[in-house]
Amino acid sequence: MSDTRVEAAYAGALAAFKNPMLDLLHGRFAPFVVAVLSVTFTSERSSVPVTDAHAEIGDMLDRLRATGHAEGEGGEAMLPVGTARELCRQWVRAGWLLRQIEGEDEVYRLSAHAVGALEIAGRASGSRARVSESRVRTLLEAVERLALDADPDVLTRVARLTEEIAERRAEIARLDRTGVVDTVDDDTLLEQAENILHLTRELPADFARVVESIRAMQRDVVTDLRQDVRPAGEVLREYLQRGKDVMASTPEGKAFAGALRMIGDPRRLDDLATHLRTVLRHRFTKAMVPAERAELAAVGRRIETGVAEVLAAQQTASHVITTQVRTHDPARDRQVDDLLRDVMVGFQAWMPSSRPAESVEPLRRLPVADLGHLRQSVSELRPPEPPAPLADWGDVESAVEDTKAWGGPGYRAIEAHLDAYVAAAEGPVDLAEVFAAAPAEIRRPVDLLGLLEIAHRRGMTETGEIATIEAVRADGVRRRFAFGGVRMTDGDRAGEGADVE
Repeated sequence: MSDTRVEAAYAGALAAFKNPMLDLLHGRFAPFVVAVLSVTFTSERSSVPVTDAHAEIGDMLDRLRATGHAEGEGGEAMLPVGTARELCRQWVRAGWLLRQIEGEDEVYRLSAHAVGALEIAGRASGSRARVSESRVRTLLEAVERLALDADPDVLTRVARLTEEIAERRAEIARLDRTGVVDTVDDDTLLEQAENILHLTRELPADFARVVESIRAMQRDVVTDLRQDVRPAGEVLREYLQRGKDVMASTPEGKAFAGALRMIGDPRRLDDLATHLRTVLRHRFTKAMVPAERAELAAVGRRIETGVAEVLAAQQTASHVITTQVRTHDPARDRQVDDLLRDVMVGFQAWMPSSRPAESVEPLRRLPVADLGHLRQSVSELRPPEPPAPLADWGDVESAVEDTKAWGGPGYRAIEAHLDAYVAAAEGPVDLAEVFAAAPAEIRRPVDLLGLLEIAHRRGMTETGEIATIEAVRADGVRRRFAFGGVRMTDGDRAGEGADVE
């Protein structure tokens, strides 16, 4: 049994030391790599342009060599050989650096393994975490919260809340009675601040692992998509949904989604910034080294930067997967693969029989496809039967008369009737009487408007009374209208002679 446990432990240790993080810390030039990466990449500078990184790392390498750090006490080389460009390429292959495109620039970023290695090295070189009241309280509160979330018993939850309410009320009563807040000594506050720094140092590695898990999922999806031979519609439904739910596709993404519900609240981040400002104004922070005070002040910014990087990686992965699915054509890819395979087969058959410096006749034009016999005639353009005759409208004159009956006022007939009526009258005439005496064909509602228009143009006198007339529509329906009374005399002919159609 003991041998089996030893073998299992040894196999686990071998697998662990293949991890790039332990490989970085276990390497021959680990101190140099840790120092350079920690100086080049900071919480305020998570990505560095490639050219800038090569220049800065080259300057650091030259400075260390000039100050005598190239060899150790026993003559052992302490600094690697090569230029900064070559070192960065080695670190990319080892999985410590990531080379990416951001906008129009090519940049380096620390991988999750490198972030974890720098965190371990920083903790080892700095103050060691101590077993203290703050750390034990953090542990106890975490266990208590886990027990409450895991136990769905209502009575237990109510009892716990009742106890908390009683404790808060007792504290409020004490403050009201004494007016004194219990102070905490500076050593305890300093220890609590160190515990906070210890917790926050783990955040960059956690955020980096989430980002890399999303990118790894993206690469897997794109690789599977390019190798797929299924119809494009089936691929679209499967991978587009996976790209939409990219945050729930990895264990790290699921954990981050739960944490985002807390740290993604702007009010919590504002409260965090307020609390940090309050802490940094306290006198106990003077006992901290400047690097620790700067690290404490950057807690909120570190969280915001990590969240932004994860969300950017999620958006990029969704965009890449969606674009790949929309543009992917398995049938076309198979045709290209078959063509390239035929080319390789042709090269393999030609190379053994060819001579050195033998010229190859290029393909100057594509071969013409043999289409066989094409049709030389087209279909008959004329229809086989003449079009159907137009419908007979019958008597066109009656249709025209019917259209006129429903048209506008008959100005000439109305004006002739008005002139005759005014000439026959011995005094002023009422337009209502003139309209009532008109024939039925010019006694339509629209003809009343025409009569009033002619009377207005010639000059008329309003009586101030209301006149009522009865008009007849073209279909024989009668309508009654009321308007202001108007009179005309035989001399009111200012507009006579006007040709109104």
